[in-house]
Amino acid sequence: MVTNSPRVPTKRRDSAASEQDFFDIPDESCLAVIKRQLRHIRTWVLFAVLALFFLWSWRKGPPPPPAPIPHINYNKVDWSRFAYTQYATSSTYLCNALMVFEALHRYGSRADRVLFYPQDWDLVVSDDNDRTSQLLMLAKEKYNVRVVPVSIEGLKKPDQEAAQESWDKSISKFFAFAEVAYDRIIQLDSDVTLLQNLDELFFLPSAPVAMPRAYWLLPEWQLSSLLIVLEPSFTEYYALKNLALAAAHGQLKLDSTSNRYDMDLLNSRYADSALVLPHRQYGLITGEFRAKDHGHYLGNDRDEWDPEKASDEAAFVHFSNDWKPWVMWSTDELADSQPRCKFFSGTPQESGCENRVAWKKLYDDFRKRRKEVCRLLSFPAHN
Repeated sequence: MVTNSPRVPTKRRDSAASEQDFFDIPDESCLAVIKRQLRHIRTWVLFAVLALFFLWSWRKGPPPPPAPIPHINYNKVDWSRFAYTQYATSSTYLCNALMVFEALHRYGSRADRVLFYPQDWDLVVSDDNDRTSQLLMLAKEKYNVRVVPVSIEGLKKPDQEAAQESWDKSISKFFAFAEVAYDRIIQLDSDVTLLQNLDELFFLPSAPVAMPRAYWLLPEWQLSSLLIVLEPSFTEYYALKNLALAAAHGQLKLDSTSNRYDMDLLNSRYADSALVLPHRQYGLITGEFRAKDHGHYLGNDRDEWDPEKASDEAAFVHFSNDWKPWVMWSTDELADSQPRCKFFSGTPQESGCENRVAWKKLYDDFRKRRKEVCRLLSFPAHN
């Protein structure tokens, strides 16, 4: 006889034990439970915020550069404190000076304009052929130029009549130093093509003069007088006048071989104290486009000469170490003077003419503007 032993309800006991364990929780206040849960929530929230921040930064990309801070508010400048000056000792240079004033007008310069001219000229247009008086009146009436007659009789070189015009032209620059009604003056040679507004030079750090180097004369280290940013001063004016008097009477030896007497005199006084301007922007000359070696202009071994780039970065180009653009040449002279083109094998004609193209563009532009600005006018004659 088989006896059935009773079955032990194992699962029920396990369930009861588990249920007993489930309800056997430690004695903990509700506040403690809430704080513990909040800690977990804060951790996840912080993680989510950081993830969103990095995602936003990645999609946005790098931050933009800061907006430029204007150094000078040109609309609040008292422009009557600043001036451009030109000088003229002949009808030719009077036309050149007028072209500079026309360019300043075209580029929107708001500084005053001053022209020094020989006191034996006048503003009375005697007839239609009185070109000098016509151009003086045009400067005054159209370009709002203050015309100032000057005399340099006491500064003439008594023994060099052939070089007198060059001497007069050079020394006339110094009258700008006596214009003490202005805080700063820009004296720019008139045989230039102005490519930009130069008003930023009025706000350079204070210095008696600021000038570029004559880089084409290296290794001789000289300042170039094609551009002078000066602070007017009677002290400086009389100092330069005394240097000119000494040179005129042989008491000061000048080294100039090209009749640039003003450059010698200015170097004599300011060679070691001038504020030096970058020549690439404020000292480019047309002779550079004809040069074979551009090392002095570039100033390093890294850059390569690019005539178009040189023109683009220049504020003006000075016709120097070269033909003057108002002089008409013969065909043979032009062929001999213009920059040479390079020749590449396999090409049927000249190539590599970038220097020539840039050079001819400067000359053609100057002559075109000269005809437009300095054409004969129809001022009424005064008897």
